[in-house]
Amino acid sequence: MHHELREFPDAAELAAAAADFVAELACTVAGTVGRFTCALSGGRTPQRMFAELDAREVPWGQTTIYQVDERIAPLGDPRRNLTTLRQGLARSSPVIESMPVDEADLDAAAKRYGAQLPARLDLVHLGLGPDGHTASLVPGDPALEVTDQLAVITGPYQGSRRMTLTYPALARANQILWLVTGEETREALAKLLKGDTEIPAGRVEAGRSLIMADRSALS
Repeated sequence: MHHELREFPDAAELAAAAADFVAELACTVAGTVGRFTCALSGGRTPQRMFAELDAREVPWGQTTIYQVDERIAPLGDPRRNLTTLRQGLARSSPVIESMPVDEADLDAAAKRYGAQLPARLDLVHLGLGPDGHTASLVPGDPALEVTDQLAVITGPYQGSRRMTLTYPALARANQILWLVTGEETREALAKLLKGDTEIPAGRVEAGRSLIMADRSALS
């Protein structure tokens, strides 16, 4: 997949530019088709973008947010991506279709979540780990090979099992937006830009791909 690359001096400027990109896309899509759908990832990197986005003019009443991945943890747990997403967008309070990770039958819950995804997603935001993982598609996990489900439960990773969208779900994106910061991601980013499919992120396919990276991730 071809990636457009934009470089920024630091994480703060990257977050502001990413929020501008998302807000502009949301306004364009909602103004054209009446609805904007996106899936957002968790982690430290996008938190600044969420805060910036909360201050932008976005058609929230026409927007539905899905989750890319989520830790298996109780509602309100600080480790939950939903917790930081709601905190970051507290002023706007958008509609968020949260992953049902507190249900007893997690595999069935993942299947139901995948079934409620729209046929196309206008935007999917992804991060990139130092090991080349994205979403919760991590090296060696069976989720990497799933082709018949849109969401699955992973094995343990960094102390938690997770629910994650699969490659077929990510392929529903008209636009991928990668946010990549920090020198620890430098090697993985270089592999992603080269199209290295040995890392999980290198196997993502979608309509268009924009990588926003800070200088430390690229230098």
